[in-house]
Amino acid sequence: VQLQAFGGGLVHSGGSLRLSCAASGSTFSSYNMGWFRQAPGKEREFVAGIRRSGGTTYYANSVKGRFTISRDNAKNTVYLQMNSLKPEDTAIYYCAGARRALGTNWSDYNYWGQGTLVTVSS
Repeated sequence: VQLQAFGGGLVHSGGSLRLSCAASGSTFSSYNMGWFRQAPGKEREFVAGIRRSGGTTYYANSVKGRFTISRDNAKNTVYLQMNSLKPEDTAIYYCAGARRALGTNWSDYNYWGQGTLVTVSS
């Protein structure tokens, strides 16, 4: 499966953005999906994950209550709604697909999008 993330941009602190990740192929619903981010000089970190059916979601503590992951299997798309953004949310955001279990480690994922940059100004 090929993934393409978009929707990043520049936003002021407290603002919102919605990221989208479009997947090619007809097997999107068979993958658990996740969002990761990587800030300059830092390691890639888990942000949010969602199971195949969309019934279960997981979040990093740093974004819980502010970000919402969702998916539309009919549109082969996973979303990340980001509210109350903070400067520390500034990073390149990547979507990823996992054939097996939904995990929080980047090595759990088999497919990656190219990333979209989110910049939050103070």
